[in-house]
Amino acid sequence: MKPKNINRRNFLGSTALASAGLLLPTHSLFAGPAIIKNWKKPNSKINGVQIGVITYSFRSMPDQSAEATLKYVVDSGVSAIELMGDPAESFAGRPENPVDRRAYYGLRRAKRDGQLTEDQERELADLEAQSKSYAKQVAEWRKNMSLEDFKKVRKMYNDAGVSIYAFKPSAFGKNNSDAEIDWGMKAAKMLGANHVTVEHPSDDAHTARLGKFAMQNKVFMAYHGHEQQTPTFWDTALQQSDYNALNLDIGHYVAAGNDQPLQIIKDKHAHIKSMHMKDRQVPANNKGNLVWGNGDTPLKEALLLMKKEKYKFPGTIELEYEIPEGSNAVTEVQKCLAFCEKALG
Repeated sequence: MKPKNINRRNFLGSTALASAGLLLPTHSLFAGPAIIKNWKKPNSKINGVQIGVITYSFRSMPDQSAEATLKYVVDSGVSAIELMGDPAESFAGRPENPVDRRAYYGLRRAKRDGQLTEDQERELADLEAQSKSYAKQVAEWRKNMSLEDFKKVRKMYNDAGVSIYAFKPSAFGKNNSDAEIDWGMKAAKMLGANHVTVEHPSDDAHTARLGKFAMQNKVFMAYHGHEQQTPTFWDTALQQSDYNALNLDIGHYVAAGNDQPLQIIKDKHAHIKSMHMKDRQVPANNKGNLVWGNGDTPLKEALLLMKKEKYKFPGTIELEYEIPEGSNAVTEVQKCLAFCEKALG
């Protein structure tokens, strides 16, 4: 075999490992992007409809650094994203989180479902104490870090053909300070996002507070909903501030039992900044979260509505169904994107 072929084999093997997140150092600015910038840039704008992905979709992948996350996005063929806080903040030097988040969120779900044992109650209490302590540490770090680091993240992603339309850090909760909320808005602007996303707090005073900071920073605050979504769910927040908006989740909306899910898109389209897409079932079918095309969510119809009406907000792939054995998050996001391409083609 000629030397150039050996080199090519080594290169392909390296990039395959990189795709699994095994070659990208957690805080390296150069290792991943040096390769990434030479790849074919993705384009997931299909017949006028921008398809994006929330980076939460790659939570099961082994490396959660900004570089590895970018690799997953590019390999998925997606050119626009809602960026979770962890990759960007860890890149900028945020202290490492000592909390086992999988255990923490698993126990929280079990508590919500009334399935915790006494030992698990104690374990959850310990993890909650650790989480509160870490939140204070992060708040202090945010006071002193340089937002210029987020410009580097933006450039790295943009150079690879990926734009950041939304940012979702853990900075907008009721327990976060005004300084953290303002920080989150400014960080979003540095990343190039025109809106931030947060779980709807179901607290009118807090949505008014967030709307005020959104207006000051000229960054939209888009509220995400789960099964509490209704046709009037966002109305109070929308009345409070011109910068309060929707991060609609059409899958959860269906699982909540709402009739005519396309109507909420038609009625609120001027206030929707991005829309999460997943295929869930109606309550009568047990609200399952299924591989796209197998549930009750009118994903194809929603995409065609966006195309017909020329809505400008992106449709965000959110991978939440169980990943089949032998597959991974990147492969499954590729399948979701292929669904969109077929629907819009």
